[in-house]
Amino acid sequence: MTEAELQQARIENWHLNGNPVRTLDEARTFIEKVGFCPMYPARPMPLLPTFVGAWVGTDDKLPTWQHAFADPRAQAASELMVRLLRDKSAYEAKLSDENNNFLVAASVFPYFYSLVGDRNPKQPPKAGSRSEYCQLACDAFEVIRREGPISKPKLQERIGGDPSLAALDRAMVELWSKLRITRVDYNPAEGAFWDVLYRWAPEAVGEGIGHSVGVALSALISKYLDGVVAAEPADVESFLSHLVPRSRVKEAINALLGARELSFIHIGNRSLIQVTPPKLELPAPKSDPRRTRIAVRPR
Repeated sequence: MTEAELQQARIENWHLNGNPVRTLDEARTFIEKVGFCPMYPARPMPLLPTFVGAWVGTDDKLPTWQHAFADPRAQAASELMVRLLRDKSAYEAKLSDENNNFLVAASVFPYFYSLVGDRNPKQPPKAGSRSEYCQLACDAFEVIRREGPISKPKLQERIGGDPSLAALDRAMVELWSKLRITRVDYNPAEGAFWDVLYRWAPEAVGEGIGHSVGVALSALISKYLDGVVAAEPADVESFLSHLVPRSRVKEAINALLGARELSFIHIGNRSLIQVTPPKLELPAPKSDPRRTRIAVRPR
């Protein structure tokens, strides 16, 4: 494979070849193919496609999340994204500090949950000096658990005490970062609607709890490489370091290379890794009719 062939394969996988993703079926196929992607380009941008790029059909002058409100392409792509979420063909997660939606395919999400989510999701979070959650996050979780799906304005009203929207946003990010809650719908009048994840996606959460970290990490590495075709190990480590320590990613890559589930491919002066292609099975050789024995009956 040459560098040009690699780039062309990515362009086709990521729908940047003038063949945009516009229908729900096309969106399902795209997200299952690439596994996961941010909604908008980021800086620095990981080696990943974007959902808005697939909707537009090119990566030229795409809006970032900061400017999405002023771009009609972003609004149309967001509407299709919400349909994916509502259909449970994809789930949202929080990958970075940016306000950039990160989409994960339904088939991949249990592995993602294994690395990020809570192993006892029905147990309410508790605030405290050693807790990852503030008291407002705990209060918000209880209201969402009791009354969800619920919009943020309704949530603010139900919590009481008149918390500021900024404080409520921070509290919800704490819950969302650990996949305690998830966006499940949206309407222009009230905005996004939130529910506890274990109720919205019980099968995915249950499957995720059952996977070990090693199994989940191996699955995500393989899916990442499927989506980008081939990548330098550093690209894989950089992406997954948002979820687990970089050293764990290196160990998992080395284990997959040792098991020959991954293999090196040399492009120019770079050594990239890819999912090992399946071996081609040659058809069994046919017998030569000229050498076929003919049985002759005795007279």
